Amino acid sequence: MEPSARQIKTASPGGGRSQGHEMGNAATGDGRSRDRRSLLLALLRGSLLLGALYDAGFAVLMITAPGLPARLLRLPLPPLPEGAFYLWIMAVLLLMLATLYLLAARQPHRYAGVVAVAAGGRVLGGLAFIAAAWGHPGLQGLYPLAAADLGLGLAHAAFWWPVRA
Repeated sequence: MEPSARQIKTASPGGGRSQGHEMGNAATGDGRSRDRRSLLLALLRGSLLLGALYDAGFAVLMITAPGLPARLLRLPLPPLPEGAFYLWIMAVLLLMLATLYLLAARQPHRYAGVVAVAAGGRVLGGLAFIAAAWGHPGLQGLYPLAAADLGLGLAHAAFWWPVRA
């Protein structure tokens, strides 16, 4: 009579584990490395999602209530209603970016180029806000926007760089 599969499994060395399983960590990297990679990808997805919400929120405000962020940040608006076109086109671009960020958050490796542009673009955008506000007291409200863009860009880069391959 032949032994059952269960008898063979429990009789194998290592208490039911195959030798390949025991040696698997040596061949594929230890569990801590996989855990760190998973954490970094989760943080990257979160930062991209946050960036998408940030951009979409500003886009909605630019169309529905442009005076609100202008008042909160003490920034000038273009003359309305003639200048509303500029706000609308910027809102469309922000919604396009938000959509790309959502795609990249869902599949960062598939949309690696979007992640790289998100990181670099946010950092450059933050620096542009700083340059625009520097020495112009009427544009001090750009500094919080610069901090947000720099923070998001550096977060995207920090979370993406170690897991990009």
